[in-house]
Amino acid sequence: MSFLSTVRSRRSVRSFDGRALAESELQELLDFARTAENPYGIPLEWVILDTEKAGLSSPVIVGEKAYVTAKVPKVPHAEEAFGYSFERLVLFAAEKGIGTTWIAGTMDRKSFERAAEVKDGEIMPCVSPLGRAAKKMSLREIMMRKGISADSRFAFEKLFFRGSFETPLTADGAGDLADALEAVRWAPSACNYQPWRIVLADGAAYFYLKRNKGFGEGRLFDTQKIDIGIALCHFALAMEEAGRTVSLSLEDPGITAPDGEIFIASLKY
Repeated sequence: MSFLSTVRSRRSVRSFDGRALAESELQELLDFARTAENPYGIPLEWVILDTEKAGLSSPVIVGEKAYVTAKVPKVPHAEEAFGYSFERLVLFAAEKGIGTTWIAGTMDRKSFERAAEVKDGEIMPCVSPLGRAAKKMSLREIMMRKGISADSRFAFEKLFFRGSFETPLTADGAGDLADALEAVRWAPSACNYQPWRIVLADGAAYFYLKRNKGFGEGRLFDTQKIDIGIALCHFALAMEEAGRTVSLSLEDPGITAPDGEIFIASLKY
């Protein structure tokens, strides 16, 4: 299966079949996670938590037996690094037929942080249940997916631009970057807000954050910067599959952006 096919076919799983994964499967996930680096060079410390032993649950999840999470130092770009590395694990799990879903708010955070032994100077932004999807979604899951339009995405030309924000880019006009951008378009994001915007210029994809209300300043971590990390991951892995390499740059290109949109990073190709 191609990378884009994996991205398109994966869905967030909130209803599990109640069976625990084998220890060998959990270890394989953990071993991969420990290799899931990010271009920021910020390390993550990975933890798999047994729900019964740790007394953990989420009100939006049914039938899970384990969770995976990671701790990251609270340093600049921690959120983007976390999103990038965690999404690499999510996609690896999808290839193995293991269900996951990103959870940041619908959990007892203190209980999860205590179980993961989060220390001062660290953050644990998100967790994910691990398991195999139940044959049928719970009513709660069906309603959640409907509420956020989980199976739809913004139009290509609303997210991507050529040269400046004044020139929307179509899939036909994206040439050999179309698959990488389509992989970004189908990336998961909090509330399915899809806060990324990309301008292609001078051999680079410049990633901007279009902020939604209720996110950002005054919070322990920035959920939408995690979303940008996920988008960066999808673009980079799609380019890698196409035999092309990318490199991260934090230098602002000086492109005039609409109000409320901020430059985050670029991937040069």
